[in-house]
Amino acid sequence: MPLVANPILPGFNPDPSILRVGEDYYIATSTFEWFPGVQIHHSTDLANWTLITRPLNRKSQLDMRGNPDSCGVWAPCLTHDGKKFWLVYTNVKRKDGSFKDTHNYVVTAADIKGPWSDPLYLNSSGFDPSLFHDDDGRKWLVNMLWDHRARPNMFAGIRLQEFDPGLGRLTGEVKTIWHGTDLGLTEGPHLYKRKGWYYLLTAEGGTGYDHAVTLARSRQIDGPYETHPQKHIFTAKDAPLHPLQRTGHGDWVETPDGRQFIVHLAGRPITQKRRCVLGREAAIQEVEWRDDWLWLKRGGILPEVAVDLPATSNGLLDAPRHYSFRDALHSDFQWLRTPEPERIFAVTGDKLRLFGRESIGSWFEQALVARRQTHFDYDAETLVEVAPTDERVMAGLVAYYQRYNFHYLAITAGADGQRELLIMSSPSSFPDGNVQFPAPPVVLPQAGAIRLALSVREAGLQFFYGVGADGPLVPVGPVLDASLLSDEGGAYGVDGSFTGAFVGMAANDLNGTATPADFAYFNYVPVPTKV
Repeated sequence: MPLVANPILPGFNPDPSILRVGEDYYIATSTFEWFPGVQIHHSTDLANWTLITRPLNRKSQLDMRGNPDSCGVWAPCLTHDGKKFWLVYTNVKRKDGSFKDTHNYVVTAADIKGPWSDPLYLNSSGFDPSLFHDDDGRKWLVNMLWDHRARPNMFAGIRLQEFDPGLGRLTGEVKTIWHGTDLGLTEGPHLYKRKGWYYLLTAEGGTGYDHAVTLARSRQIDGPYETHPQKHIFTAKDAPLHPLQRTGHGDWVETPDGRQFIVHLAGRPITQKRRCVLGREAAIQEVEWRDDWLWLKRGGILPEVAVDLPATSNGLLDAPRHYSFRDALHSDFQWLRTPEPERIFAVTGDKLRLFGRESIGSWFEQALVARRQTHFDYDAETLVEVAPTDERVMAGLVAYYQRYNFHYLAITAGADGQRELLIMSSPSSFPDGNVQFPAPPVVLPQAGAIRLALSVREAGLQFFYGVGADGPLVPVGPVLDASLLSDEGGAYGVDGSFTGAFVGMAANDLNGTATPADFAYFNYVPVPTKV
């Protein structure tokens, strides 16, 4: 079998939940505050994956306006009961401090591409819900339990309750079935059944550098559960130089020919500050059953950087992408929080028109349309026309992580209405949120299109601009710190920042007049110098 390098879904694709139906594999991943919610990728060989749908795509399913950074959709679980697909997910409204407002829902569909139903509310006792379909036809929900009193570890165990599909709600006794190991922070539960054993796969150690995949088993679904002889199936927590770090939050799948795999999240840090600029990515490990326990097939406890899979990666992820806006917005792009995209953008003719809304970093309604950064080194470019009236109107090219971490090359104007180019940078300005201006403004012609571009080389970001569609690109401003666009560089640190770096287009009108900005194209060109 050929070796396929991890991750299999590079860039911001965390908390993978995997499912096989016949010859088809599906992975659902978290999207947090980015809309539409949940990414579902499809594969037939576990190596080559295609985004086929984002199922939470309308207001009745998901409205995240006002959700803080790194809230929104957490840890979806995708299953199939032989008749239809089930997707459970959390919409997190608050995560900081003692309290977490975590509302859990389920949607269903006969076809993976939808349409997906309106959600049924499940509970709000914790996050990371997972639905298990037992062989007797009963359905069970597990999620971690959050106890705001239990300092310092408020992860109070894994809770089980039956779900009645006829009633459309949870029913019967609620029971905490496992409290995890001494590593603590037990979350991300998935239930399975094999040879009379119930298996509970969990994530432990937090989503930072102590992350681990832990397994327990019981003869009864409600326990008691015994812990794996090795405790963790795999973890990189004791190997700081290993290329794959932060490995945890796994889900198990069996191939038609009986091979076993666990998909999991992972991070690939760079620089001495160990920052994962590509966010938490989806990786895969081959495992095997021995003595009715899962173990890494190659032995040990360290996750493999490359795995034997039925096919090699086809390399399409390294192809340059030129996005035109002739018919619709390409599925690579998402936007922030709002289920009413018509208020922030429209595809008009052959351009993407953004309607200037609230400020960059708003938690409610801002016009920012972007795609994931999926390479350590890449170039991006766009061509924009906008007529700002004053300093409160701006539009341009942005490298974005969250409201406290972004670099924005914006066409704006001075108080006298003179159009100018300005770099605004928010390098982890938590908690005050003040932007910095790393270079003086550049005077621009009052009318006409402006080319905007950037180059990222690992931890360095350089902006460029050119006047007109064919104007030569010249650098503007200093090299900025691109590693700030990471969980580790985020305002809340590695255990409180959960998304990933995006690059895209933005428009803001703080006067409330929705000044439009027209973008003719967007280019994303990988520079594959790092595996």
